[in-house]
Amino acid sequence: MHAPSFWWRKGTALGRALAPAGWLYGWFTARRMRQPGEVAPCPILCVGNFTLGGSGKTPLSLALGRLAIEKGYKPGYLSRGYGGSTKGPVEVDRSRHSADEVGDEPLLLASVAPTIVARDRVAGARLLAEKGADLVIMDDGFQNPSLTKTVSLVVVDGARGIGNGFVFPAGPLRAPMHSQLPFADGVFIMGDGEPGDAVAATAEAEGLPVFRGVLSPHSPGEWQDERVLAFAGIGAPDRFFRSLEDVGAVVAARQRFADHHPYSEEDCRRLVAQAGRAGLTLVTTEKDAVRLTGRGGARQALYERLAVFPVEAEIPEREALWNWLAERLF
Repeated sequence: MHAPSFWWRKGTALGRALAPAGWLYGWFTARRMRQPGEVAPCPILCVGNFTLGGSGKTPLSLALGRLAIEKGYKPGYLSRGYGGSTKGPVEVDRSRHSADEVGDEPLLLASVAPTIVARDRVAGARLLAEKGADLVIMDDGFQNPSLTKTVSLVVVDGARGIGNGFVFPAGPLRAPMHSQLPFADGVFIMGDGEPGDAVAATAEAEGLPVFRGVLSPHSPGEWQDERVLAFAGIGAPDRFFRSLEDVGAVVAARQRFADHHPYSEEDCRRLVAQAGRAGLTLVTTEKDAVRLTGRGGARQALYERLAVFPVEAEIPEREALWNWLAERLF
């Protein structure tokens, strides 16, 4: 689904009108979060968020996996595989699996460490441990109680924070903040902005440590004055468009799709035709690009014309973050 614009504006009539439905949804989510979970054979690091939509979880999960490998550990990723048909548990094979089968995020995670897709997270964690992982990194799943998390690090988009502060469908929160904060061990603010600063202040008032980072593009100089048609089906497409502009690209046209959007043949034909008519370079995110690979037809034609704009989580205090994590995980 597209995140409605009123989610990110305080005091809207629609947000207030939907607040009772949000209260009910939040009550059920908070009640579910209190259920006991099973203990996995190795430590569980959950990288989650308070809200629906994108906050930078996957780039941070990738960065933490690389950091764990650098420190001599054998991490593995555990994902529900949102958008894929596979129930699992199954290990992701980038040469064989498509995003239709395992989801887009697991294909990215599998480039760093072994990745298991499993609707049953307990079974997925056990399989990772059997394969030799000594640390399981869960991409999302903060509100899922099936596994007992050793550490839950919650990621917040600095530019958007928690939006209007209401619970879905009135706002982006998955449950009220006062219900979610007790389950968090730390908060990670991704990018700058007053909304993120407000969440950081709330977390610190509750005694939680706050870490910060930014999404940094690879080879930013390559985009200077490049005229592009940018498209994205992610939780925060506007952040992607802003990142392109920040490195000097001219975003002459932009197309927003819902998060995890399964690109149709018609979508792909239309994007190629629009870029061709205007003489624009087609550009999208890594997450979107993996949903177009190995599918043939118009999707393959679009993929072959694409420029991909990769970003990674840059963590200024990476050693302090690792020391904090390692003390709790191991």
